[in-house]
Amino acid sequence: MARRRTYPQSFIPGLEEETAHIPLDRGRIIQTALQVLNEIGLKELSMRKIADKLQVKTASLYYHVKDKEQLMQLLLDKICGEMVWPEPSLPWKEQILQWGEQFRKVVHSHRDAVELFNSSLAMGYERLTQIEKLYQLFVSAGFADAQVPWMASMLKNYVLGFAAEELRLNAFAQQDRTSNEEFGEQYSRFFRQLPKDLFPNMIRLAPYTTSTDWREEFHFGLHVLIDGFSMRQRAEPHRQ
Repeated sequence: MARRRTYPQSFIPGLEEETAHIPLDRGRIIQTALQVLNEIGLKELSMRKIADKLQVKTASLYYHVKDKEQLMQLLLDKICGEMVWPEPSLPWKEQILQWGEQFRKVVHSHRDAVELFNSSLAMGYERLTQIEKLYQLFVSAGFADAQVPWMASMLKNYVLGFAAEELRLNAFAQQDRTSNEEFGEQYSRFFRQLPKDLFPNMIRLAPYTTSTDWREEFHFGLHVLIDGFSMRQRAEPHRQ
């Protein structure tokens, strides 16, 4: 009796072709683009590399995605869709705190997400929906219409700016192949060596500068913004 021939999975005839011919659609392209983004970063992301990952011709992508600009919008929409909106019955201040935590979490979940948010205008459904909900939060709290977009923009810029600073300092630590704690201690030693007569405050405050609790600092900043919004809320007549 002839022995049945077996093949390692990667060598089964026709398997690679079968995988390559899974129907291509926009959802599959965007999911793959997100994987490639997390692997190589925004600067290296290209339609060709996405096509290579999908094992298709680059031209095949353009049937579903017009160009790289539209791809960026769709990627942002995919990321925004991961955000969990706070329970609407909560006080508006608590909703902002939870929204900020969610936004920061999502931004940290994907490589170069800060740069991606800052590189394009809001045009996708999910991203516009998040903005609409944030607007509604402020409108329901009684803020004047003219102030609502300003406050929403301030919150967005705060979260993106804070996340960018976290990522920047983490990148410095990775370059030195040290932990964040070791990097902070190195930076603290640098401060302690500064001339005391020229930089007394930088030396004195070095422990707070170089070993911050990111979550505590993030919440502090959100509370400062919320306190400022609340003061404006009391100072201005309520929206009719």
